Amino acid sequence: MATHVTRYGIVVGVDGSPASNAAVCWAARDAAMRNVPLTVVHAYSTYVPTFPQIPLPAGVALWQEDDGRRVLEQAVKIAEDAVAPDRTITTTTEMRCSPPVPTLIDMSGEAEMVVVGSTGRGAVGRALLGSVSSSVVRHAKCPVAVVRDEDPLMPHPRGAPVLVGIDGSPASELATAIAFDEASRRGVDLEALHAWSDTQALEFPGFDWEVAQAESERSLSERLAGWQERYPDVTVHRILSCDRPAHQLIRRSETAQLVVVGSHGRGAIARTLLGSVSNAVVHSVRMPVIVARPS
Repeated sequence: MATHVTRYGIVVGVDGSPASNAAVCWAARDAAMRNVPLTVVHAYSTYVPTFPQIPLPAGVALWQEDDGRRVLEQAVKIAEDAVAPDRTITTTTEMRCSPPVPTLIDMSGEAEMVVVGSTGRGAVGRALLGSVSSSVVRHAKCPVAVVRDEDPLMPHPRGAPVLVGIDGSPASELATAIAFDEASRRGVDLEALHAWSDTQALEFPGFDWEVAQAESERSLSERLAGWQERYPDVTVHRILSCDRPAHQLIRRSETAQLVVVGSHGRGAIARTLLGSVSNAVVHSVRMPVIVARPS
């Protein structure tokens, strides 16, 4: 997938939390692989919803600015340390006095990807992540990567494959493009999963799984053929399953380094892989997840 020129390159939202730091590491490495700039943004709001309304003490705004500068300085240092010595990235910082969600969504219109952590600190000036990640995933104008705080007991599977969910929808096609590109840049295999059904289809009268499986295998092969020609360096493993899509993606993510899904699906009985499934994957998978959204 050819990258297009954007104003911000890869945007990563930061708040100084462990999940934010993990997001910066991942975003910096991905920016280096794509050869695009990295924009580190810290957004804070001076409005705190309380009842009854209580004005913020004097000096809070200055404290928020000072704290934001420290967060950004730390994030830049993390980004520099994350990138291999033989690679360089252009890093810029932005601090905005505005709510985090609309800030990131607005920037997503001129970004190649937005990266957020899955949880944040939750303090007054650091409510950037957590529920924010869900809102950004739903409304961003570009793909969104959600990164969890790294589990110290979990190895870093640099040679592990990229896993993509495929259901034939336009969002799934974009997810496939991103997954092939990521696998190629990382030099790893790609696992293409098509979960045939999210219902108890096998219980339907007269249902013939062998016939459905053969048709699904043919369809999946056709959808992957063009991408395999474009990325001959990527070894593809096709996976077909008559099971709940989210269950399969979450289970197989344990042996992957990255999961890619679309933001919604077509809704047909046999092709309900994405949509609510992407939400379940984002909240359950420990590895980074890219949710493909149209630019």
